[in-house]
Amino acid sequence: MVALREEDHDLITTGNSEIDKKIGGGLPRNSLTLIEGQPDAGKSVLVQQFVWGCLNTDKRITVYTTENTTVSLLRQMKSLALDVDDYFLIGHLNIFPVPNSFPESAESLYTDFLRHIASNRADVVFVDALTAFASHATERQTLDFFSRAKEVCDSGISLVLTLHSYATTDQMMTRLSSICDAHLRLRVEDLGTQLVKVIEVSKVRGANKTTGNVVSFDVEPNFGMKIIPITKAKA
Repeated sequence: MVALREEDHDLITTGNSEIDKKIGGGLPRNSLTLIEGQPDAGKSVLVQQFVWGCLNTDKRITVYTTENTTVSLLRQMKSLALDVDDYFLIGHLNIFPVPNSFPESAESLYTDFLRHIASNRADVVFVDALTAFASHATERQTLDFFSRAKEVCDSGISLVLTLHSYATTDQMMTRLSSICDAHLRLRVEDLGTQLVKVIEVSKVRGANKTTGNVVSFDVEPNFGMKIIPITKAKA
């Protein structure tokens, strides 16, 4: 693991210098970030990498997950050499499993969810994934949620949301991206001999020369995210 520089402690970093370099060193503080991608493109793994990087720069983290239970998330991170059990035990990491079905209306659901997020004593909040919420809501309600989420960020919380690409239209995704400070797109590319996960940096507010940067990677047990050089990926 590469040691993080002192100036990186104000950023939301992955703790992986190669990935961080592609996003201008990390995501800005008090920012709203959208991580969008198709199924199995690595959104959850990227979130877990961000959680690891943040915890190792003395940030308090909250994770809302529709993808895991608390135990399975901790176990999954440990299997990727991202052991955060100690941070969980001392209260620097809080995990809230969220059901995939909701009895409430989408509007009240979004309102209650934002209220819970704002009440956290966390520096960075991750939601993996927002798809379950968006599938119950109209486009207007989801747009309104993103706008109000940006206001929560302005109050001092950084918020990272993941969303499956199929959850909305391309036009809607563009509108959501315009509200966010950062937007990362994940996809899977078939290179003939292997499937490679790809991060495309759509935008990061305040970072120089990052738009369009691409990171190819694979996920290996007991190692985590392994960066694949672009030339090797295309070979």
